Amino acid sequence: MSDSRSNPVAAPANDIRGVLIQVARARLLLPNATIAEVLSYAPPEPLAEAPDWLLGRIRWHGWKVPLVGFSALAGIAGEQPGLGSKVVVLKALGGNPRAPYFAIVAQGFPRLVTVSRAGLGVEADQEGLPDGVQARVLHNDEPALLPDLAFVEARIVEALSRQAA
Repeated sequence: MSDSRSNPVAAPANDIRGVLIQVARARLLLPNATIAEVLSYAPPEPLAEAPDWLLGRIRWHGWKVPLVGFSALAGIAGEQPGLGSKVVVLKALGGNPRAPYFAIVAQGFPRLVTVSRAGLGVEADQEGLPDGVQARVLHNDEPALLPDLAFVEARIVEALSRQAA
């Protein structure tokens, strides 16, 4: 008898849970562990003189969380959140205890997926990646973008620091 724990080919331990998030004219693929919560869209508190991709702040569990239009930030398309839109609250990876979360607008409810080595490929053309994108990938032959969350966080911090100045 073979023990699947000792046979890495038979063990699905390399699979991770991911989330496909539809944004304007693109789909993002993120690890499920980065998602804190998915909410129905409500208009955020506006921020004066913020870039067009920084839609404002939402109140969530006692935090004022910046809401980002990812497609606008990346220069892919404008964001037009409305009926059916969702807000995906993400855990910030930057380690700032004063800003542990940010959110992005999604078109519809994100889809939970299993990401396996066999089902994930990197597209050959990585030239001219949009801002905030690490790579173009194929998940089970569906195109998706891997967002650069550190870049997104840095842009949020930069934009908010201009607000405070």
